[in-house]
Amino acid sequence: MTINTQQKILIITAPSGAGKTSITRYLLDIFSDRLAFSISAATRQARGSERNGVDYYFLDPEDFANKIQHEEFIEWEMVYEGKYYGTLKSELHRIWNDGKIPVLDIDVKGAIHVQQQFPESTLSLFIEPPSVDELKNRLQGRGTESEESLNARVNKAAYELSFKHSFNHIIVNNDLRHACKEAEAIVSAFIH
Repeated sequence: MTINTQQKILIITAPSGAGKTSITRYLLDIFSDRLAFSISAATRQARGSERNGVDYYFLDPEDFANKIQHEEFIEWEMVYEGKYYGTLKSELHRIWNDGKIPVLDIDVKGAIHVQQQFPESTLSLFIEPPSVDELKNRLQGRGTESEESLNARVNKAAYELSFKHSFNHIIVNNDLRHACKEAEAIVSAFIH
């Protein structure tokens, strides 16, 4: 499937708990006429108020594997043991067909993969936490993690931070309001 390189993609990536979802929501609100959220596919269960087709496309592992086999993903990764996430090609086309720019809120490996495929048409933002300790505090504050999953996320975050220079811009999220404004300025230049 050929994709027109004039069709832009905005990638927002970060270790879990760095604030990428909050910044993504802010940008989608500010630029609602130009940006649209790319809904990722995932094999995990919905959490809290998450809804299928809104927050994620929740797929069973067999369906996900079938889509991999049929090359329906632009990128996919096993992000945590047995938990697969990916970006469907059909999702990008849905957004482009609406005349908007897809916003991919994805993990670091997936972000690198998309950026390598579309180097001329992507803008990538890496959201960096102030420190790994602060990241751990944020994740604990969510109250959604077991001790084991918390440790896995913190270890993965330390690894992901080593890739921050692979992206167009690094935004340190010390203060969410400031980080949002910094992202807004960068994205505004990209879409206009």
